[in-house]
Amino acid sequence: MSADPTQVLAFETDCHIFDGCGFPAPGLHSFLFQPLWGDGDSNVYFNKTMLLALLGSIIIVGFFWAAFRKPKVVPGKLQMVAESGYDFIRRGVVYETIGKKEGEKYVPLVVSLFFFIWMMNLWSIVPIAQFPVTSIISYPLVLALIVYVLWVSLTFKRHGFVGFFKNVTGYDKSLGAVLPLAMLIEFFSNLLVRPFTHAVRLFANMFAGHTLLLLFTIASWYLLNGIGIAYAGVSFIMTLVMTAFELFIQALQAYVFVLLTCTYIQGALAEHH
Repeated sequence: MSADPTQVLAFETDCHIFDGCGFPAPGLHSFLFQPLWGDGDSNVYFNKTMLLALLGSIIIVGFFWAAFRKPKVVPGKLQMVAESGYDFIRRGVVYETIGKKEGEKYVPLVVSLFFFIWMMNLWSIVPIAQFPVTSIISYPLVLALIVYVLWVSLTFKRHGFVGFFKNVTGYDKSLGAVLPLAMLIEFFSNLLVRPFTHAVRLFANMFAGHTLLLLFTIASWYLLNGIGIAYAGVSFIMTLVMTAFELFIQALQAYVFVLLTCTYIQGALAEHH
């Protein structure tokens, strides 16, 4: 056993209540993994989260390829599921937010973002994997930066430099004397705060959800001793409840991310008044 019990996961130790070893609480160390390949000190390595991201991408591409490689007028079960998911994002998110005419070209991007994020979130409840890739800030941050670059480039392309400036500063002459302050706030909000909050919203929810799952899972094992068995049962029930809740949150966060993406695109394409 490790000298520091907080560095040991529940299934790696015989530590239980009344054994005098202390509760191995989850923490930041629960989100760190040794490299599967390479050297972590040199920053050239391949670890568990990278493996899950790669496998998740392969699964998504493989699923849609299998569903649409031989499309039929009367779809089979796999094609029907894929079409339902694709159509839900296309009509329920892209068309509703951007509009059919302007939004059609962005459907592939938004659908890809949704299913990629959803798959990365789902790893949290998959046996053996049991880790949401999006709880590592770098992954949501890169996705948010892709959306940010798209939003900035679309705004420049549609409105030019002056239009872009008005768009990101919320320029409105009717504000009168407070216009300079309002423009400054809007400028920092749109260019600095927006991509940060877009990424952190997804990251924070997955980080918190995984921590809670770890907490109840480890507690179930830790309390499995003597009179603590009764409490272990309660903790195990909470683990099941939190797992079901996480299923909902995982899909919801993927939906919120792409909904905000479409809102940003719509704002870039809309005429400034």
